[in-house]
Amino acid sequence: MPVELKALVDREEALSFLGHAGQSLGADLGARLGRAAALCEGELAPRGVYRVLPASEALALLPGRDIAAHLEGCTEVALMAVTLGVESEMVLRREAALSATDGLLVDACASSLVEQAAGALNEAIEAEAAARGLDATWRFSPGYGDLPLSCQPAFLAACGADRALGLTATEAYLLVPSKSITAVVGLRPRAGISAPAAKSPCFTCPICDTCALRAQGRTCHGNPA
Repeated sequence: MPVELKALVDREEALSFLGHAGQSLGADLGARLGRAAALCEGELAPRGVYRVLPASEALALLPGRDIAAHLEGCTEVALMAVTLGVESEMVLRREAALSATDGLLVDACASSLVEQAAGALNEAIEAEAAARGLDATWRFSPGYGDLPLSCQPAFLAACGADRALGLTATEAYLLVPSKSITAVVGLRPRAGISAPAAKSPCFTCPICDTCALRAQGRTCHGNPA
């Protein structure tokens, strides 16, 4: 069953999606950003779902060396999905039609809202894992490293996001609704762990060394740089 996720827009994160690097916004743009954030928080309701699978079963769905290394030592894997729903598509189209600037601000705030919601679901997975004596890895999404986007359809079916959240993937394997996130969280025993601590997904990204977000101390996956 999907869960409602409490999340607020991180305005600094929203600005970073627009390439903001600390410049003064000015009163008008600041007010419009505040309106965009309030609109997203008021009109959009983040929801999420996750399913925990044995590591061997999850890895059969997740091709690539990077995800295998990321999940080394894990006995279970949580497949998670979060979305702002079809309502977000309507809100984004409406705001873009009314004003190009406000449309961009709302789009950025919606991106932040879904990221914050993914963080909330990630924390819930970590808390459940801790109660079972397990540690959780960073979350790792299709498209990071060599984990291909082509795994999205099987991923959505395996975690139930297709039915519970109405998530689908296009022919290019992009998620619909667009303000959606899928991610993998590995779970491994806290005691007697022999595998090295998991590294941030940044280290498998081809633009890690030139990433503008990392230069600001941020990441695109919601975890520390």
